[in-house]
Amino acid sequence: MKTLSLIKKLLNKSENKSSPSYTSQVTECNSYSYQKTDDRTLLMRWMCKIHSPAMILISITSLTGLISHRFYNQPELAVGTIAPTRIVATKDGSFVDHKSTQEKLKEIRNGSLKVYQEDLNISQDLKVSIQTQLEKIDTLRELKQNLNYISSQILSTSVQEDLYSLPEIEWQKILSEFNSPKQEDASVTKDEKRRQLLNYQKKSDQEEFQLFLKQLQSNREEYQAVQKRISKNKIDYLNETQLEIVLNLDQKTWENIKSEILKSQNLILTQGIYEQFSHEVKYNTATLHLKGNFDQSLTEIGVKLLTPHLKSNLVIDKEKSLQQLRKAEQNVDPIVIFAKKDEVIVNEGETISQEDFVLLDNLGLSRRGISFTGVAASGALVSISIVLFMTIANKIKKKIRRRDQILLWLLTLSVPVINLFNVNYNSLPAVGFLTSTFYGPTLAVTQVVILTSLSLFQTNMVGWGYLIPSITAGLVASLIASRLHSREELAFLGVGIGLTQGSLYFIVALLSNSTVGLIWYGILPTAIGYGTLGLSYTIMALGISPYLERFFDLITPIRLAELSNPNRPLLKRLATEAPGTFQHTVFVAGLAEAAARRLHCNVELVRAGTLYHDIGKMHDPLGFIENQMGGPNKHDQINDPWESADIIKKHVSKGLVMAKKCGLPQAIRDFIPQHQGTLLVSYFYYQAQKLAEEDPKLIINEYDFRYDGPIPQSRETGIVMLADGCEAALRSLKGATPKQAIAMIHKIFKARWRDHQLDDSGIKYEELPIIAEVFVNVWQQFNHQRISYPKGALELKPRQSNPELTI
Repeated sequence: MKTLSLIKKLLNKSENKSSPSYTSQVTECNSYSYQKTDDRTLLMRWMCKIHSPAMILISITSLTGLISHRFYNQPELAVGTIAPTRIVATKDGSFVDHKSTQEKLKEIRNGSLKVYQEDLNISQDLKVSIQTQLEKIDTLRELKQNLNYISSQILSTSVQEDLYSLPEIEWQKILSEFNSPKQEDASVTKDEKRRQLLNYQKKSDQEEFQLFLKQLQSNREEYQAVQKRISKNKIDYLNETQLEIVLNLDQKTWENIKSEILKSQNLILTQGIYEQFSHEVKYNTATLHLKGNFDQSLTEIGVKLLTPHLKSNLVIDKEKSLQQLRKAEQNVDPIVIFAKKDEVIVNEGETISQEDFVLLDNLGLSRRGISFTGVAASGALVSISIVLFMTIANKIKKKIRRRDQILLWLLTLSVPVINLFNVNYNSLPAVGFLTSTFYGPTLAVTQVVILTSLSLFQTNMVGWGYLIPSITAGLVASLIASRLHSREELAFLGVGIGLTQGSLYFIVALLSNSTVGLIWYGILPTAIGYGTLGLSYTIMALGISPYLERFFDLITPIRLAELSNPNRPLLKRLATEAPGTFQHTVFVAGLAEAAARRLHCNVELVRAGTLYHDIGKMHDPLGFIENQMGGPNKHDQINDPWESADIIKKHVSKGLVMAKKCGLPQAIRDFIPQHQGTLLVSYFYYQAQKLAEEDPKLIINEYDFRYDGPIPQSRETGIVMLADGCEAALRSLKGATPKQAIAMIHKIFKARWRDHQLDDSGIKYEELPIIAEVFVNVWQQFNHQRISYPKGALELKPRQSNPELTI
């Protein structure tokens, strides 16, 4: 009910529009008598107001016929249906199951048919890294082994290392103890360090023992410096105990360990390491290679040193993998199903399988025919789509003419027609591009989304992978194309559409394909092809766009910019034959453009429409005061207000003839009559009234002195009417203040409003002060003050000649 109430409101709103322009843009269903007031009648009246009934019927019929194509030869006994009776084979035969064969090929393509090869660069890097690690240990071992030790006969090596490792406080305590006189035997402690020191103190004199302590101090400092360096350059994979074992190993054992580590790494890398191998697998592999060569502790050390340098060094050989895939595909035999005459294919009540369906279909027993349910569903989907499109078009107040309906219908048909050929691409980018350029982003996005849903239905969701890039590219084109104002910008958009379509296809194929290694050779070329196709569609759309603009009388920002070029033949003629009118046009364009920009109207349309609004004055330039250049006024010689008014009014009719002859679009031609509306040619009307006062026999008809109209039908033409009316008044102001100028503009605006000239323009009364403010600002810019030069400042003085130069 809410929808029907909305339709009633839209219908009432539409019926209030009685202007000629509106009736020329939408088709009125005059041949229908709307006597009923039920809901269906209201819906039909609303649809006919927006779209021609003939076009609605053609659109529904043609689109339904295309998207329901798969229902024209639909098997009644399909896979998954229940057999109504017992069915037997009518003859012997063997039949290929194409669907199952394709599924088998797809499984092979998505399988793990990969050929790997060793990446020598990775292997070399790993060998270098472990060699660097081992050399680092060699350096630390050399430092450790070059330490100075006192003879082990005096102090054992372990005691010396204990002394060297003592904290400074403990060391100083020992020094203070042994710097005193010789200790007695009774003071010998259980501490091994002190016991050995005491023994040596007893055997040596005081001086010799002091030299001994100094040597210990020096060795201790050297030892601690080396330990600091070892700590700073510690091996990440070994704990302190293991590192100490490595540093204290004899050279032969260490060389043996290094040799086994390097040999094992070389062997493992040669065999190859897959990326899927976990750390545990690598650790166990290293253990397996080193086990048995050393004891358990050294084996663990070797494994810890080797494992971090076992990384994946296998890469996919793309060419060989592709060859293997092709070979596997060639080796796939078609799945063939055999049948013998009178053999039971399926019993009554059984579910038909794929194998059963192949036999039924090839033997002509699947009962193929038109699925009227599917066709009806297609028609319902198409009808809903068309109503949705018309609703949005009406909501944004987009006037869809008959020729626009035909163009949109043709663009729409291009997508399902291409889908019929199962080529895995469509024209959505081109449709979005052209519709956005001609009718704006809202209708373009609506059309692309509707066509996507229809395509999914038409293809039964098969090939959705290519639809995602297409719809994305179409949406990008729909949202951006209408905002661009040059062919160069549209060309760059084409590149963006191509990149979008190609990259998105690549991503979708990547996510849906498990054969990751074959991407570059398998998916990338196809993705590049899709990108090129998107670019090609844009180039094609750019190429046919000028022809469509001309044939379907369309305006685009680019075409409006081209029409605004002052070197266009009609504008060059205007500047030459009616220079005063041309200057008047330029000033009016300045006023109208600024106001259109402030009110968020179509600035390009206002600019182009204003430049051509007075071209009809070329039929008699001297009949208009701006072209008389101070000469005699032609109308003073005529002395007939009716004839003079006819000359003035003719600039509209003559202008329409010129515009049509030059092929100007209807949207531009609308500015010619609508900028005057049904205004009164007041000067000559008042002259006629004076003559009537002198001669009562004269009958004055006001409509003889009014323009034929129509009044402005858009905000753009309404703005130009106001700008045209204010131009002469603003030019006449000399030394006036902005306050005086805006008061005069308000007076003109009120006159137009009271004369009902702006009733159909869409301009609100509250917007008139805004327009007036803009006009005054532009007027001030045109009439800015100049500085006054002093007398003689502009006189050119002759250059002084050089008296020394002679001729």
